[in-house]
Amino acid sequence: MRLAFLVNDVATEVDEYTTTRLARAAAERGHEVWYLGVGDVELGERNGQLVGRARLANIDDGDTLSTFMARTQDSDAERIVLDDLDAVVLRNESIADLQERPWASPLGAVFGQMLKARGVVVVNDPMSLIRATSKLYLEEFPEKIRPRSLVTRDAGAIERFVQTVGHSVVKPLYGAKGRNVFMIKDADETNLAQMTESVLLDGYAIVQEFIDGGERGDARIFVLEGRILEREGKLAAFRRVPTGNDPRANISTGGRSIPLEVSDAELAVVDVMSEKLVADGMFLVGIDVIGDKVVEINAESPGGMQSVERLYGVDVCPSVIEALERRTQSFP
Repeated sequence: MRLAFLVNDVATEVDEYTTTRLARAAAERGHEVWYLGVGDVELGERNGQLVGRARLANIDDGDTLSTFMARTQDSDAERIVLDDLDAVVLRNESIADLQERPWASPLGAVFGQMLKARGVVVVNDPMSLIRATSKLYLEEFPEKIRPRSLVTRDAGAIERFVQTVGHSVVKPLYGAKGRNVFMIKDADETNLAQMTESVLLDGYAIVQEFIDGGERGDARIFVLEGRILEREGKLAAFRRVPTGNDPRANISTGGRSIPLEVSDAELAVVDVMSEKLVADGMFLVGIDVIGDKVVEINAESPGGMQSVERLYGVDVCPSVIEALERRTQSFP
C-alpha cells in the first residue's frame, strides 16, 4: 500500500503524537509511507495531476518514535503523484491553522475531495469532515446521547440559556485543545459577560448543559469503523481528569489520563452512533463522553494513542492500519 499522511506542516510534527504512531505502524507493516503538509501540494499545470513535495518515512530496526520522526523530517522532499497513491490519511487540524494560516485551514478537506474523486481512498471522508470539524456535527446525532445545547452569536441568548438550564459549559463552535472553554455555574456568574465575550471573539459559541460527573473529567473513546478500537483484548479508551481547579480535562491543558473500564452506558452511546459514523465515512474518531452523553466528537486528527499505550501496554495503531488495508483492497 502506498499511503500519505497529510499534516499541517511536516516540520512541526511531534514524534510522540498519534500521527507518528500510525505512520510507524504502517511502515512496520511494509507499506510505502509519505508525509506532506497542506502547503506541499501542487496541481499540475498541463496534466491536471495533484503532486506533492513529500518526505518518505522509512523505518529502521531499533527506531524510536523520535528517531523515526527525525529521519523523516530531515529527509529531502521528493515529488510524488498523489493521484497514484492507494490511500491518504487526513491528519491536519484546520483549527490550528485558522488564525495564523487561514489559507491553509480548509485545504486538507479540499485536497482530500479531489483525491477521492480520482480513486484514492481518503480517511476520514473529506466531505463529511467539513461538517465534522465543527461541533455542530454532534447535533446531527440523536438527542438522547447529547447534552441540551445552543449555538449562537448572541450574548443575550447565552444568558437566557443559562437562566433556563443552569450549570453550563460555553466554548467556541470551532475550537480545540480546551481553548476558551468556560464553566458557568448559573446566570449569576460574576464573569459571565467576560466569558461570553471571549468565546464570541472566535465566532459562534456553543453552550451545553453541564453533565453530572463532568467535574471528574470525561472518557476519550476511539471508534474505528463504528466500533470501539481494540487490540489484544484492550479497548482504546481512557478517562481524562482535570488537574487542580481547572475544570478542563484536555491533556493539552494539564489534564491527565487514567485507565477506563468502559461501562454499559458508554457502549450504548457508541452503538447509537455507529451506523451514522460509518455512513458518513468517519473511519476513525475520538468521542468524549460523560455518563451517557457525548460532549464532543473529534473527527479531525483525533489524538491520544500515546495514553492508550502507556496505560495498557499495547499499541493499537496496527489495528487502524489493518482496517485501512482492508478498505483499500475492497475499494473499486
